[in-house]
Amino acid sequence: MKKHILNSFILLFPIFILAQTNLKGMIMDQENPKNNLGVAGATVNWLNTNIGTITNEKGWFTIPFKKEYKKLVISYIGYKTDTIVVKDLTPIHHFITIENELKGITIRSKRNAVQKSLFATANTFTVNNDELLKAACCNLAESFETNPSIDVSFSDALTGTRQIQMLGLKSPYLQIMQENIPSIRGAAQAFGLTFTPGTWVESIQITKGAGSVVNGFESISGQINAELVKPFSDNKFFLNTYSSLNGRLELNTHFNRRVSEKWQTGLYIHGNYRGEKIDKNNDNFLDAPLANQINVMNRWQYTDAQNGWVSFLNIRFLNDEKQTGEINFNPTLDKGNTNSWGSEIDTKRFETSLKLGYVFPEIPYQSVGLQLAYSNHQQDSYFGLNVYDIKHESLYSNLLFNSIIGDTRSKFKTGINFTYDKYNELVNTTNYKRKENSLGVFFEYAFDNLEDFSLTAGVRVDTHNLLGAFITPRLHLRYAPWENGVFRASAGRGKRSANIFAENQQLFASSRKIDIDAVGGNIYGLNPEIAWNYGISYLQKFNLFNKKGDITFDFYRTDFSNQVVVDWENPQAVSFYNLNGRSIANNFQLELNYELAKNLNLRTAFKYFDISTAYKTGKLQKPLQPNNRFFANISYETATKDNGAQWKLDLTFNNIGEQRLPNTATNPAQYQLPINSERYSLLNSQITKVFSNTFEVYAGGENLTNVQQVNPILGSENPFGNNFDSTIVYSPIFGRAIYAGLRFKIK
Repeated sequence: MKKHILNSFILLFPIFILAQTNLKGMIMDQENPKNNLGVAGATVNWLNTNIGTITNEKGWFTIPFKKEYKKLVISYIGYKTDTIVVKDLTPIHHFITIENELKGITIRSKRNAVQKSLFATANTFTVNNDELLKAACCNLAESFETNPSIDVSFSDALTGTRQIQMLGLKSPYLQIMQENIPSIRGAAQAFGLTFTPGTWVESIQITKGAGSVVNGFESISGQINAELVKPFSDNKFFLNTYSSLNGRLELNTHFNRRVSEKWQTGLYIHGNYRGEKIDKNNDNFLDAPLANQINVMNRWQYTDAQNGWVSFLNIRFLNDEKQTGEINFNPTLDKGNTNSWGSEIDTKRFETSLKLGYVFPEIPYQSVGLQLAYSNHQQDSYFGLNVYDIKHESLYSNLLFNSIIGDTRSKFKTGINFTYDKYNELVNTTNYKRKENSLGVFFEYAFDNLEDFSLTAGVRVDTHNLLGAFITPRLHLRYAPWENGVFRASAGRGKRSANIFAENQQLFASSRKIDIDAVGGNIYGLNPEIAWNYGISYLQKFNLFNKKGDITFDFYRTDFSNQVVVDWENPQAVSFYNLNGRSIANNFQLELNYELAKNLNLRTAFKYFDISTAYKTGKLQKPLQPNNRFFANISYETATKDNGAQWKLDLTFNNIGEQRLPNTATNPAQYQLPINSERYSLLNSQITKVFSNTFEVYAGGENLTNVQQVNPILGSENPFGNNFDSTIVYSPIFGRAIYAGLRFKIK
């Protein structure tokens, strides 16, 4: 009897195991075929059974399978319900499509303004439009005021230009892209962030540390990608006006029109103007430049989801004019002489780009993409008696292929890209010309076990006419040891040619002479910059008192094996030379986000920096870099009424630590500065009244604590003398700034 029972168990055991076998699959959005975006929260169930499940954040699902189950039903609010036939355990990859008509249904959902994923392999987070609207956000440079991972400061006391830093390194070490095409580089480094209006930006993806090899070899400290609004999903008409008490006026308009079922076009117009001369600190210099910008973009979108095609075409023209200097400076009379110190920066830029993607209809995990971009950037400028003109032509092309190895747990991207850059720079009487071109191939492998581990490993090989042939490896790891917790690690190498004049234009607004210690390199006589970046991160999401929150620990280190050192420790000169010794940047960040009450959210962070470089005079901490920073943001909004009406309030606090100031010991006593700056605090706030789904007004203030640097311009009384210097800026120049504006849209 026992033997019979045992034999029966042995015979039934395989059937029992088979009965418990699971089917896996991924549900994707047909509106985004090129990106293979998974749909989170879709319902998957067997027809005529109560066996079902929900897709996870990546769109993956696992559901019990029996041979008698034949049809799988997939449903998601706002999308067509699909029923597919399942014959075996082959993983399912299915696209769902938007329902054409949804009558009598109103769907509301609240997404986080900053989205952090437990499932992404790289340390990437997304800043969406809700977050961008928490501040005036007139351009991309001002889009990070409420983000603790990006530091925003002013480059000098004259141009009013904001510069950003991540992991303690300024923007040239960041790869800044527009829809995954490198955009702000070369001649655009100094002012390029101000050339993308904030209303054009749909979302921003920020990746800390080593980025993807797909986008090139230049990224060192991270990648920032700005996704622009799409003609198919943007409002038919959008109007945004802005005015501030410091004389700044802005106007943004969007016009979107459906040309056919598959074609949509958008016309985006931005203009800003400042014609009022303001000198609150009475140093006889403008606190903010006179400015005039017109920025126009025409954008075309083609979508044929049924056949797997999607395409974007952008054409854009910009004209930007700035005048700064002494209050009484008249360019017609004073340009090129010593009657009065002044500066003009006139920039004209034309750019166009094409993105073409094709997803194989029968193989939805396989796609081909082509990216093409051309830009022509011309800047004519002078700073007192210093002349700086630059013309930069750039061509970028990238061909990508995406597919899988076995099943979609193992994916890969591979491709080839070509870049061409032509520079023509005039620095006073010296002309610097060069042409750069590179051809590269890359391969990136991604593995995800769909549970607790994933990795992305990439390598690219490039041959460059000035930098030679080299290899760029990058690696990202993710491990989730328990629920709602994830460790990440990354390592990668970056290499770039330093555009020493374009990236440091503020130094022309001083009496410093320029000294290049050439070593026989191919770019300004200098060798390229090479660095390794290593990082670890831990994210833990939690629920405390029935309120959601998360805490993040980050530590990143950048180690330069070669660097172009910008040495301005001599107040009479600025020297550029290659590193001889060590240069490191250590950055630690602790961030906490918590929902204090319904619709009341707190974001707070502490950052510590240790950034040092071997100068010719010895090892020094990086100048004008705070040793620590404390950040806090509180946002509140009332419940949304049926017509969309509500109030929104946002408050941002920054406490900036001490900064080492460049050495001024050899200056006369009245032009000498202390070794370190003092700690200071900033407070920004904005309140928005949403009257309806179509109209809202907002008002706010920056630097409400009215912090102002005393004597930001050394030698301002004698700008053509030996001690004139407008570059040592460690706190705000403008003082308190109050603004207001309105937004109107027709969906």
